[in-house]
Amino acid sequence: MKICQIKDLLGAKVICGEDMMDRHVYSACGSDMMSDVLAYVKDQSVLLTGLVNSQVIRTAEMMDMVCIVFVRSKMPSEEMIELAKDSGIALLATDKRLYEACGKLYEGGLRGNGVKK
Repeated sequence: MKICQIKDLLGAKVICGEDMMDRHVYSACGSDMMSDVLAYVKDQSVLLTGLVNSQVIRTAEMMDMVCIVFVRSKMPSEEMIELAKDSGIALLATDKRLYEACGKLYEGGLRGNGVKK
């Protein structure tokens, strides 16, 4: 799935990373606890979260993620946006809740285990 398809499925706004919309991603995870992301997530391309602080960007960077989707209409700060730009991470925002956003992506064909479909 391409990041632009994630944007469309979630009715999301692109915050930064417009040049990355054609990038393919093969898996996703949803969590508001970055410690769980670090401990349990492997080979994920997209992080869905309602947590809005710089640790989200740093965690995604450490885990080689290419896209973060902020749920529940959460918006990152300018500092976070600049950090994401410097790290090559696309940022999206949707008004959907985490559960619904994850469900829509799964239904659209994006899986959580890194398996290409």
